[in-house]
Amino acid sequence: QAVVDFELLSEHAAAFQGHDVGFCCQGTTRAEAGAAGFVRVDQDYVVQAAELARAGGCRHFVLQSSWGVNQHSRFFYRRVKGEVENLVQAVGFYRCTIFCPAVLLCKRQESQPVEWVAQQFLSVVERVFPTAYSVPVEMVARAMVASVLHPGEGKVEVLENGTIHELGKA
Repeated sequence: QAVVDFELLSEHAAAFQGHDVGFCCQGTTRAEAGAAGFVRVDQDYVVQAAELARAGGCRHFVLQSSWGVNQHSRFFYRRVKGEVENLVQAVGFYRCTIFCPAVLLCKRQESQPVEWVAQQFLSVVERVFPTAYSVPVEMVARAMVASVLHPGEGKVEVLENGTIHELGKA
């Protein structure tokens, strides 16, 4: 395990050498980092890490994105995440798997009130519609590993919430 300074990521290129697979779950919130900070963390850091990984020999990059993203969206979060997906695909990995989960169910130390309410509500909804609106983070992690061990078809694979649930149970 290597600890890197994302502000000086290019100085840590050696940490990205010699890996067949790269996993990226990097992210922050606009509320925590502001608009410019969100772009820096969720876009700049992610793309630079992908580029370093590719230059270091990585063949398969697994990116956690989000449900409903689109580079042309009017909504800031969805637009930035959509741009990131396109930029990571353009890096030129042999395989690129993009996970687009719905609301992630997890226990967080720094939860915001609206997020907490949504998680409580979705925890109940999940019992009736387990794959519709949410997914536990542990299931996403299992699905990411499964996507590497049993890769799907094509150079780029985008996995939505239902497929994430299926892979996470496998």
